Parts: sequence; C-alpha cells; structure tokens
Amino acid sequence: MYDVGMSRPVTKITLTEEERQTLQQWVRSSKTEQRIVLRARIILAAAEGHATQAIARQLEQRNATVSKWRLRFARQRLNGLRDGARTGPPRRYDAEVERRILKQLDQTPPPGYAVWNGSLLAGALRDVSATHVWRVLRRRGIQLQRRRSWCVSTDPEFAPKSADIIGLYLNPPDNALVLSVDEKPHIQALERAQGYLKLPGGRALRGFSHDYKRHGTSTLFAALDVATGQVQAGHYPRRRRREFLDFINEIVSQHPGREIHVILDNLNMHKSKRDHWLARHPNVHFHYTPTRASWLNQVECWFSILTRSALRGASFTSVRQLRQAIDRFIEAHNPKAHPFEWTKTIVHPQPLRHYYSDL
Repeated sequence: MYDVGMSRPVTKITLTEEERQTLQQWVRSSKTEQRIVLRARIILAAAEGHATQAIARQLEQRNATVSKWRLRFARQRLNGLRDGARTGPPRRYDAEVERRILKQLDQTPPPGYAVWNGSLLAGALRDVSATHVWRVLRRRGIQLQRRRSWCVSTDPEFAPKSADIIGLYLNPPDNALVLSVDEKPHIQALERAQGYLKLPGGRALRGFSHDYKRHGTSTLFAALDVATGQVQAGHYPRRRRREFLDFINEIVSQHPGREIHVILDNLNMHKSKRDHWLARHPNVHFHYTPTRASWLNQVECWFSILTRSALRGASFTSVRQLRQAIDRFIEAHNPKAHPFEWTKTIVHPQPLRHYYSDL
C-alpha cells in the first residue's frame, strides 16, 4: 500500500480493542496533554485507513510528523506515543562545589559586611554562580537572614530556684494567691497618621503611615493571677522601688490576711530593702527567678499578648489615651482569661550541628 504521490509504502496500523479504547480515552479526556491527544488522533485516523497526506491536512500537521508517529506506534505500540527520557545538559557543579560553599560560610565576610549573602559567597568562590549558591542554601535549609538568639542562665542556683517557681505554678499552696509580677517600662504613646490609601483600580487599603509623633511614655506594672490568668495593672510615670512598692501595697490591701506568693525577676528595685518590707507583711513571700531566666515569669507571656492585641500599630495622642487603651484591653481580657498550662515535662537538648557535618 502506497500513499498517493509518495513512493514509500505506508505503515499499516491495526488496533486491538484495548488500544482503541485507550486512544479514544486520551482524546476525550480534558486532562490529557495536547501533544498526546494529537498523536492519538493520528493513530486513530491511520487505523481507519487514511493516508499520511490526508491525516496531515486534516490535523494541520506536516507529513513527516504523521509518518513519525505511525512508525513509532507500529514499533512500540502505545508506549511509542510517549516522550522519551531526556538526559538534559551535563551537570555543572558537583558535591565538591557544595562543600566549598558551606565551608565558606565559616569564614569571615568581606570587609564592610557583617553577614554573608548569595552574591558575596559567589564572589568569594569566583567560579560558582550566585544562583547555584542560593540553590544549595535552600536545599540545606540555611537562611542567612535569620538570626537565632538564646539566653543561658549562669545562676549556680538555677535548679532549686526554677523548681521553686515551677512548683508554685503546678502545685500552689492551698488557699494562697500566686502572682506573677513584672513591669513593662517606657511604653511610648505614638500618634500615627491612619486612614485609607486609594489605589488606581478603585480599591483602598487601610493602614497607617510610618510617620509618628511622640507624646511621652508610661510604665505598666502588672500582676498575673497564676490560678485564673486574670491581670491587675497599675500605671506609673517611672519605674523605681517607690512605684513597685506602691503597686504591691495596693495588691496586698485587696487581700488582707491572705497568704500571697509573688514571683519576680532579679531587678535591683525588687530586692532593695525587701527584708524591712517583708517583716511588716509576714503573709507575703517573694520568689525570684534565676539570673537571666525571666522567661520563667508567666506575666511576660501576657505582656506579649498585650503588645500584639492592643499596642502594636495603635495610635495615641497622649499618655492618658495610651493608659485607657491598656485598661480597656484588661477589662476585655479578664472575663475570658484562663491560666497558662505548662505541658513541657522533659527537655531533650539538641547539639548544634555544623553546616556540613553530614556531607
């Protein structure tokens, strides 16, 4: 059998019922890639006895394209209609290049720079592109812009002090009031320009300008009831021993005769002349967090909640307005407050890993 106007014999295509159903399914499915659909149509038309030129005109393809897929199908059947494996370009960078990149991170950055970045690493290595440097860093999960911090307590009595405080959290004395007390100093009353920014498409964005005006600062003293999560606060212009004792006296006066345990950090004003004051208040007991371990004080968690919920991005035209905003947040927070739950029971220290320790 020969095509009209062609001297080469036509490859005859005969389909099994299973092959025909598969090809028709490829053509009908909306998820089939279009190049596979085209090849399936060529084979279905060839199986009906159409010549190569007729199929090419019908599908608007070149004769060589139709002949190619007829021949591929005749030799490999359905598998012949799929694309063959492609080797791609040869690999430019090997494992040794990756080791050099990671090792360079341990070197001091060039003069004038505090940290490495992809371009600086590529410049130092000279024969590696910045694109490949970033590719290696992403694959290794190394984020040069991220900075981790830690606070390691050097207190020789860390264990007994932390056990004392955690014991108050987990098993407080019967009928006793356990308070976590600290202060948030120098809260700024910033007035920010707020409003809407109109965009060309008719949309509008709500936000505030980075310009602001200062209207003074205020110091917030807070006492978190560990059992309920509720907070009592006091506003003061400064943070001194005088203000601290005034705040503590206010709390003690509200609970006459009741045993009170107060958790504090190691600030000097929390310890100055404490013995004289404690002698006049035998029902009050101070418990100090270990040195550089103020994170054991639960009120620090509440300060973070306050900042995110009521202070960050807000605008105040006076210190009075700032204090009112804090008081309104406390009024809204206390009715639905609940105690913080300590769930960490075992600490598994993880040693720091070298960048290329697993290479």
